[in-house]
Amino acid sequence: MSKLAIVLLVILAVLVIALVVLYFLGKKAQKRQDEQQEQINAMKQTVSMLIIDKKRMKIKESGLPQMVIDQTPKLLRGSKLPIVKAKVGPQIMTLVCEEKIFDSVPVKKEVKAVVSGIYITDVKGLHGKTAPAPAKKKGFFKRTLEKAQEKAGAKPVK
Repeated sequence: MSKLAIVLLVILAVLVIALVVLYFLGKKAQKRQDEQQEQINAMKQTVSMLIIDKKRMKIKESGLPQMVIDQTPKLLRGSKLPIVKAKVGPQIMTLVCEEKIFDSVPVKKEVKAVVSGIYITDVKGLHGKTAPAPAKKKGFFKRTLEKAQEKAGAKPVK
């Protein structure tokens, strides 16, 4: 066999081993995530609260209890989390919001929220109209395409 064939076989073997390892690690992580989601669903309760402020902050600067900060992995302590400050009853609390609903959480409004510990999983408006989320800014390519279509007399593609 030539040297090229031997090198390609070694590279192929390393790639196959890496894929097998990643497959099993992915299955393990998926199982762990499913268990955590079950715990969140078991502990959830609906609470009425007034949202004071919401920001994406580092966990060290967020104002969460020190015990929560100590339990987070060291690699994640520098990452930014969606943090919501809310008045629940007479008490002002700092809560962590789920990423997918963070943009829809209204500020300075009273809402009914589904809470599991310090984690907000769902929010529904309670009083007043909720303002729609601001429209996303269009990218350069999309703006240029729309301008070209307007000049050509065609309708912009949605």
